[in-house]
Amino acid sequence: MTLLARAPGEDESTSSDISVTETDPLVVERSVAEAIALASAHLKDRQEPDGWWKGELETNVTMDAEDVLLRHFLGILDDDIVGAAAGRIRSQQRPDGPWTTFYGGPGELSATIEAYVALRLAGDDPDQPHMAKAAAWARRHGGVESARMFTHVWLAMVGRWDWQKLPAIPPELVFLPSDWPLSIWSFACWARQTIVALSVISAHRPAHPLPFEIEELKSGKQPRGRRLNALGVALVALDKALHYYESLSDQWWPKRVIRGAALREAERWIVARQEADGSWGGIQPPMVYSTIALVLQGYPLDHPVIAAALRGLDAFAVDDESGRRIEACQSPVWDTALAVTALLDAGTAHDDPSIKMARDWLVQREVTVVGDWSVRRPGLAPGGWAFEFQNVHYPDIDDTAEVVIALRRGAGGPDGEGACRRAVNWLVGMQCKDGGWAAFDADNTSELPTQLPFFDFGVVTDPPTADVTAHVVEMLAAEMLAVENRPPEWREAMQKGLDWLGGHQEPDGSYWGRWGVNYIYGTGAVLPALVAAGVPAKDPRVADGARWLTEHQNPDGGWGEDLRSYVEPGWHGRGASTASQTAWALLGLLAAGERENPATKNGVEWLVGNQTPDGTWDEPWFTGTGFPWDFSLNYHLYRHVFPLTALGRYHLGTGPRPKGAKP
Repeated sequence: MTLLARAPGEDESTSSDISVTETDPLVVERSVAEAIALASAHLKDRQEPDGWWKGELETNVTMDAEDVLLRHFLGILDDDIVGAAAGRIRSQQRPDGPWTTFYGGPGELSATIEAYVALRLAGDDPDQPHMAKAAAWARRHGGVESARMFTHVWLAMVGRWDWQKLPAIPPELVFLPSDWPLSIWSFACWARQTIVALSVISAHRPAHPLPFEIEELKSGKQPRGRRLNALGVALVALDKALHYYESLSDQWWPKRVIRGAALREAERWIVARQEADGSWGGIQPPMVYSTIALVLQGYPLDHPVIAAALRGLDAFAVDDESGRRIEACQSPVWDTALAVTALLDAGTAHDDPSIKMARDWLVQREVTVVGDWSVRRPGLAPGGWAFEFQNVHYPDIDDTAEVVIALRRGAGGPDGEGACRRAVNWLVGMQCKDGGWAAFDADNTSELPTQLPFFDFGVVTDPPTADVTAHVVEMLAAEMLAVENRPPEWREAMQKGLDWLGGHQEPDGSYWGRWGVNYIYGTGAVLPALVAAGVPAKDPRVADGARWLTEHQNPDGGWGEDLRSYVEPGWHGRGASTASQTAWALLGLLAAGERENPATKNGVEWLVGNQTPDGTWDEPWFTGTGFPWDFSLNYHLYRHVFPLTALGRYHLGTGPRPKGAKP
């Protein structure tokens, strides 16, 4: 017998036609239990001896191409490394010629240009069929003239683009006071570290020419200009004034004195923020650009700072049968916190060795350094956790919330108790004025940086988002129950967060996802937080979100959402079913008290039915977000930890749920 799942109030003419096969409940439960046992064993087997987990963060070929370009620029091209990178790049090319920025996505011009140039450096002839198709596709789509600014920077560094055509980034920015418009503190931390390094590079205007021309990538057409508001037009005028300043002779003593001081201060700023593992911020862009900037400032390749940076970059390389690829970042703290939560939700005991090892490792990773976040929050005591192995200057709010949840549920012990209390106080202090939470900074919401001519790619500020705010609210709700003598500020912060979430629900009931794709991620994060904080299931903030999830289930029983949902409304909540997105939807429905909803049961059956023999799930699709639409990630552990969490909460009744709901 087949049942048809419909949203409340939906008739047959508007039904999403989700087929749910009715089976013996005992059989389903037994299958879920077996799936949980298999997945739990698989996850424990993946734990490192020190107690942590880390899945690969798969990105796109621009990481690999820029690694090749960097090695060319520094004069350290290695045939084996370049050959392995080229093999990986070739394997990712679409049959019609271009490269994409996510699995199954459309061709992307800048990625195609960077991949093509890297293959030329690897020795691929432009007349070879795969190269000719790539060049032809690039020309049809605007050629190098229409590439993004960061691609133009790389081409300028290798002598194939005019520095004069790039917007100015003067290193004198480092002298602007923190509360001035367009100071480096107006930018998100990831952009800030990149900008300071790029300002040094653009001041030097280096060119280490490629051993070939790239005329075949030129279209001969002028690219379309960006649509600018009045503020953007004013900033274009400012850019022209800065270009005039750049054109003045470096021998003119006022410029020589000011520029020299600015370069020295930028250099000092960069060196002071190098992490113990050689990285900057634990992410690829500032690592690459900071290395180049310091080399241009006269640091030899065997200088300890540069040598550490190159080792750090090598540590981001993944070598396997497909070739060599570069991770944009690494996520051990995030992955470990999510793995602990998944195992606990699936019934693993608090004193299980896997939980104890992970708990001890997480406690040791606490950040106790006053970082750059203190510019906006002076006097706030440090606490929390970063995303990466090493990133003491930038602990992040999302990770900190998830680690506190994991430690609290995993019985963190006296050391964990102290770390959690410091973290909660730090999180409360990092709340934005409007009541939400961002990822790294507080009140980093200026519109000015978004209108600068240089930034045609990515996100350059760090405003509050629903997913991060939800994770903090969920954590605070748990702390309200667990901690005696808690400060009243904690409850006040939670209520402000709830109010913020209520004001940022989409008209259709969903919530936008900043760090995961997209409305499924946001909605799946917000509903458990609302319920944990005591919002009843009948409240529109919960009920409308659950209805939206039910309406967007795929006919096969799973959920999926394509990255194009960030730019095309028709993709909202639509895409091929994936394990991680199906789990996010289930987490939302289960929190809303929808365990008996046919959509929930069908989603559970989809997860059980798509589990691989070794206990995990296949997921080539990218469901993580770096920059909405512009830069996407495939977190290889997402396909495992979130399904295990969802199955555990379905089977055992763990996790937030409305008052009075049956476990």
